[in-house]
Amino acid sequence: MPGAPPDRYPLVVLILAPWTHPLLAKKFALAAAAVAMIALSTTAAATDQPPLKGVFADKFSPLTPPIPAPQAVFSDGAGRPVTLQDFHGQVVVLNFWATWCAPCVHEMPTLDNLQAKLGGPRLRVVAVSEDRGGAKVVEPFMARTGLKHLSVYIDRKGALFREFGAKGLPTTILIDAEGRVVGGLEGPAEWDSDDALELIRFYMDRGAAAPLKTGG
Repeated sequence: MPGAPPDRYPLVVLILAPWTHPLLAKKFALAAAAVAMIALSTTAAATDQPPLKGVFADKFSPLTPPIPAPQAVFSDGAGRPVTLQDFHGQVVVLNFWATWCAPCVHEMPTLDNLQAKLGGPRLRVVAVSEDRGGAKVVEPFMARTGLKHLSVYIDRKGALFREFGAKGLPTTILIDAEGRVVGGLEGPAEWDSDDALELIRFYMDRGAAAPLKTGG
């Protein structure tokens, strides 16, 4: 820049390359960090939402924040008392159903398939019958319909059903590995569908750090 006063040179440099000045470089760095944090928080918020597709986009209701699951006592097929605390460390797909409920009968094989596909230390499908006849009604039904992967659970007096405030059958509640209700769905669904598996794996992955339950 011939003929320009020497004291104007630093101004030209600052305009063309402000990050070469220590003070401005610090400001630019802070601004860039703020943008990065916003981007990360936006991404984290997006990935923190359960994937709701198909029928689950319309019918599944996430619960935010999650709340502790009720601990009303129900029973297993042998009449032993059970609470949801017994499944702590596992994601629980809790389903209320009955043998006289036609939508339930249609839905049960998909829950049986879900248990077969994902059931284990990290997931348990707990299908709780509301039949007043108890195990003597439920066990023959499950044998007759080929439900091989589900255990028998009975809520004969409806205590657990009422604790959840359920309105009808079938109703399915998702409970995370920490024993918190994270959402639910009223009415039947295809629980062995790709959309259902993706939703349930979302909660399984979130609970991967929880202690694994090793009992049956």
